[in-house]
Amino acid sequence: MSDTENFEVCRKVIDLCREEISRRVVGQKDVVDGILTAAIAGGHVLLEGVPGLAKTLAVRSFADVSGLDFKRIQFTPDLLPADVTGTLIYEQNSATFSVRKGPVFTNVVLADEINRSPAKVQSALLEAMAERQVTIGENTYKLPEPFIVLATQNPIDEEGTYNLPEAELDRFLLKLVVSYPTPEEEIAVVRTCGKAPDIPLRKILDAEKIFAMRKLVDSIKCDDKIVEYIVSIVSATRADKDKRQFKSRQSEFSKYISFGASPRAGIALLQCAKVQALFAGRNFVLPDDVKSAALPVLRHRIVLSYEASADSVTSDELIGKILSLMPAP
Repeated sequence: MSDTENFEVCRKVIDLCREEISRRVVGQKDVVDGILTAAIAGGHVLLEGVPGLAKTLAVRSFADVSGLDFKRIQFTPDLLPADVTGTLIYEQNSATFSVRKGPVFTNVVLADEINRSPAKVQSALLEAMAERQVTIGENTYKLPEPFIVLATQNPIDEEGTYNLPEAELDRFLLKLVVSYPTPEEEIAVVRTCGKAPDIPLRKILDAEKIFAMRKLVDSIKCDDKIVEYIVSIVSATRADKDKRQFKSRQSEFSKYISFGASPRAGIALLQCAKVQALFAGRNFVLPDDVKSAALPVLRHRIVLSYEASADSVTSDELIGKILSLMPAP
């Protein structure tokens, strides 16, 4: 098939995935698209929202549609790193140690309520998320591909929770904020009487199709001006005043940022912009693709200052301000 035909087939497969997941998950289009984006881009997702907004259901539905191996880890305060990655077990009969691999050895990992465990357990995922491998004892074991971590957290409950380390936050390709449904969507949810999880879903994807989509993403063209635009957006989040490109206008919001996004954010923004182009059936990136990906890519990579907390300024508002001030190519 030609490249044009490949892009069209890919777009149809993505539409089928959206349609199939919508049989269980009412609304939440941005969440579903974000999970699909991460799967194609080869990244991980942090889903944040109050209880009851179908975060776990969306992840399970994606796992069913993808046809990939799926495991859930319920994070609790008494969880240990070995409960996630695995450990060495002493075999008394042979007087040797054997490896017992943890639930992280799968394709799709649901890290449910990840902020319920202390930093040492959260950080147990760092090597897995960054290197696609786990070290147990003296040996390192490769994780199956594709490997995707989909973590959920509740933003309003502070008792018994632990903030995620910045190093781990940066490993998430996207942070998706799960919002309340519209009245019409909520009526549809209530009518299901909680039976949505029992609805069977067809398998649309598989590992081979995901790898084929990743190759298509790699072939998508991005003009140098777009790359410069991405770097300018990421640089604008940093506190280095010597590198400000529009100092006088930035002074309105620069005081609200303690630490900005790293170069990893620029790589993630370019990759997600390419996936946005793939969703549209295009083989080239537009500035609008970058803008649509900016919020979920950058919102968890900006460390806000005390002034931002005092003035109730959010990272989403700051990113929107940067996008409005940054001239698009």
